[in-house]
Amino acid sequence: MTKIVNHWIGGKTAEGASGTYGPVTDPATGEVTTKVAFASVEEVDAAVAAAKEAYLSWGQSSLAARTTILFKFRALLDAHRDEIAELITAEHGKVHSDALGEVARGLEIVELACGINVQLKGELSTQVATRVDVSSIRQPLGVVAGITPFNFPAMVPMWMFPIAIACGNTFVLKPSEKDPSASVRIAELLSEAGLPDGVFNVVHGDKVAVDRIMAHPDVKAVSFVGSTPIARYIHTTASANGKRVQALGGAKNHMLVLPDADLDAAADAAVSAAYGSAGERCMAISAVVAVGAIGDTLVEKIRERAEKIKIGPGNDPTSEMGPLITKVHRDKVASYVAGAADEGAEVVLDGTGYTVDGHENGHWIGISLLDKVPTTAKAYQDEIFGPVLCVLRTETYEEALDLINSSPFGNGTAIFTRDGGAARRFQLEVEAGMVGVNVPIPVPVGYHSFGGWKDSLFGDHHIYGNDGTHFYTRGKVVTTRWPDPADAPTGVDLGFPRNH
Repeated sequence: MTKIVNHWIGGKTAEGASGTYGPVTDPATGEVTTKVAFASVEEVDAAVAAAKEAYLSWGQSSLAARTTILFKFRALLDAHRDEIAELITAEHGKVHSDALGEVARGLEIVELACGINVQLKGELSTQVATRVDVSSIRQPLGVVAGITPFNFPAMVPMWMFPIAIACGNTFVLKPSEKDPSASVRIAELLSEAGLPDGVFNVVHGDKVAVDRIMAHPDVKAVSFVGSTPIARYIHTTASANGKRVQALGGAKNHMLVLPDADLDAAADAAVSAAYGSAGERCMAISAVVAVGAIGDTLVEKIRERAEKIKIGPGNDPTSEMGPLITKVHRDKVASYVAGAADEGAEVVLDGTGYTVDGHENGHWIGISLLDKVPTTAKAYQDEIFGPVLCVLRTETYEEALDLINSSPFGNGTAIFTRDGGAARRFQLEVEAGMVGVNVPIPVPVGYHSFGGWKDSLFGDHHIYGNDGTHFYTRGKVVTTRWPDPADAPTGVDLGFPRNH
């Protein structure tokens, strides 16, 4: 019997009422294993209504009450991390160890939310004028929503909702319809931890659900992670509807390798960052820029390592890389490799013909490595989101920097060098939101915020960290004067308050 994934509204399972369902496949076999209910406008409205009702009490609850529940949730999430990782592998395809890593990074933000009381401290200035004090506080927004991608079905939602609910908001999550099960299991664990009904809700669906979230007058803020075209659409539409928006888009992350770099370390890093999670992550290194005469040696070292990667089902402990999420996506990724030579690139490794015995209908693609890729090639210009690494050549650091800064994306970047001066110059001059120095995937720890520049971010706030707290709260400044009991009434004074 095919499994059905339903919504989670008001603290319980809500069976789909629209009559519309989407298929969820096992990427390793290509078989449809699950149907996910797609929400109608009315079902989204029901989730928002439940969140709005819950906010009446949750928004007034104490910090201690909120964080107590989050501590319990953190313990449950830790205890069930293998179970959640198995759900991710079954629907996304990533190997189990990678899925476990995703849960661990989500746990990091839950832990940050458990200590949110430090970030929510206000400020006080006393005696700014005679007997006048000024204080600033931060208060929750109300109902907020998250729209999250397929590549991290547990981690990215946990980059949003723990901080949002710790700040006193209630939350409506619209996860990817391609791998929805992890989000529902998380909702169940939150309920088990004691989260009041309606504080966290999950609605599945497609554009109908997304558009209703952006249009609903009771949704005060929208967080999004996904491709750049959709991020731009989310930001434009939700902002026009008066909502606060953080919309994280796509990327084309460059790794600059200088002639003095440790080439073995650089090759290890390039392979790990380009092909981990089958390249389906917005922080993947998809372009290596080799400076000077090291290019041939570096490409050979990358090739040697890439050829040894074991590709297979995500639930096979020997697999290092799994399949892609869907057949459509697999075919799109393959098209970039197929057309690379005609666009002037040298195809060092072509993984488009790869398959796995016994799983021939899975969404398989092997490792692809393209060298001497011109900047005009589609394989360089587009975010491929698959295991395809482009190598570009430049003669100087300056030429390489200009190349990187000419990209419309500015999510993450890295430099490999032994020269501290060059590294310092790069981190100041490169136009990207996250920079690694001999670190290929510079995803910040939870107490620093994640986010890019240019077409990789729409909105003013990065995600989690201090930016997350500021995004999910709004500031209020209170100016107070208490008369001294010994003072006589001063009468009406229409001028400015006297400061001295």
